[in-house]
Amino acid sequence: MKGMGTNEAAIIEILTTHDSKQRALIRERYSSVCGKDLMKELKSELSGDFEKAVLALMTPLPLFLAQEIKGAIKGAGTKEKVLADILLPRTNSELVAIGKAYKQEFSRELVEDLAGDLSGDLQLLFVTQATAQRDESDAVDREGAEKDAKELFQAGEGRAGTDESAFTMILIKRSFVQLRVIFEIYEKMSGKEVEEAIRKETKGVLKDSLITLVKFARSHAKYFAERLEQAIKGVGTDERTLIRIIISRAEVDLKHVAEEYAALYGKPLAKMIHSELSGDFRKLLVKLVGEH
Repeated sequence: MKGMGTNEAAIIEILTTHDSKQRALIRERYSSVCGKDLMKELKSELSGDFEKAVLALMTPLPLFLAQEIKGAIKGAGTKEKVLADILLPRTNSELVAIGKAYKQEFSRELVEDLAGDLSGDLQLLFVTQATAQRDESDAVDREGAEKDAKELFQAGEGRAGTDESAFTMILIKRSFVQLRVIFEIYEKMSGKEVEEAIRKETKGVLKDSLITLVKFARSHAKYFAERLEQAIKGVGTDERTLIRIIISRAEVDLKHVAEEYAALYGKPLAKMIHSELSGDFRKLLVKLVGEH
């Protein structure tokens, strides 16, 4: 960044060849050697979506996601779809880390802010999820799965009206392995996939959020591949969602997400990004995704 102009290619190379812990050390070292805040320097030198992506990479992931949540709940109206994107497809440890980062950054409890901004079934869903109550064991309880499948049926198709809280508590608290067994039993019991029942029995953001939980339980990689396709091919590219998904999965399962994307849509994710985006922002995301 020093001298005539900014070397964006060097920034891309450095950020994409170091993991999050190494980037944190780079930020600290820059401050001690140069006597300047690297984040402020990047903000002053960069712009647009490239700036947003670079700053996101230089921010510890739990803090970045906490900032995204704050942006979704502050001001007029809550962006529930953003909350669903961030909170629902997370492990317990990820949720705990996000909650800690949120409190450190904003001196407020995430659960309390969610409860204050939401109401009804959405409040129950997001507040319960934020408290990280999911069973994460690999054991399968067949008897329990049959009981839960029956409860889901009775909460929806088996009664007049819908008990949305039953869907919420089972989808948020059961392990992903257990949920897949519950779905299998439910489908044999009702003759329908659980997604079909949710679409029939619920609506709006609650419907979308419950389906998010089902899809994520079925396949983490497929869920994120589908979300990337929606972000790329929707009415106007959703750059913020692209940044959030690619950066948050980069050190988790982005390779598998990219492979799933290619299997689903017949085109490598990197090529799709290359065709839809431009400039240094495109170069950065393509470099992160790789050639999968």
